[in-house]
Amino acid sequence: MSHLRPLLPLALLAAFAFSPLAALAQKPIERDMSPEEFKAAGLDKLSPEELAKLNVWLGRKIDTVATEAATQAKDKIKEENRGFFHFGSNEPIVARLSGEFRGFGKGRNYTLDNGQVWTQTDSAVLVGANIDSPEVRITPSVSGNSWYLAVKGYNTRAKVERVK
Repeated sequence: MSHLRPLLPLALLAAFAFSPLAALAQKPIERDMSPEEFKAAGLDKLSPEELAKLNVWLGRKIDTVATEAATQAKDKIKEENRGFFHFGSNEPIVARLSGEFRGFGKGRNYTLDNGQVWTQTDSAVLVGANIDSPEVRITPSVSGNSWYLAVKGYNTRAKVERVK
């Protein structure tokens, strides 16, 4: 169940993102403003037809902004949680290891400069490497939710699992 925690923000966003904005989009501006605000904005000078067109435009604008905000939030959540889940993208995660790389070994943690932490889950071995902050590529497997870490300049890959 803990592996589902990273998706909680996405679920909450989906549940709540549109409900307040959709209600606002359907509420005419003259009902959302006080009579004083309505008059101060000069909206009392509009004909009923002009006011109706303004309300339609505002509704479309709110829908557009809400959709864009939801898409950006969804993309951000996907990017922040890649590695915990595949999300259908075959693009590798490219980053640098924080600190020195001394080879592969089962159970080792690899901290990336983007804040992600990965643990090696297989027994792949790479000895003799001693590199400061090398570039790495973490690629998803073709099927399932497996990930492989490769250090630039080396052909050996290690199976890893994101822990943070």
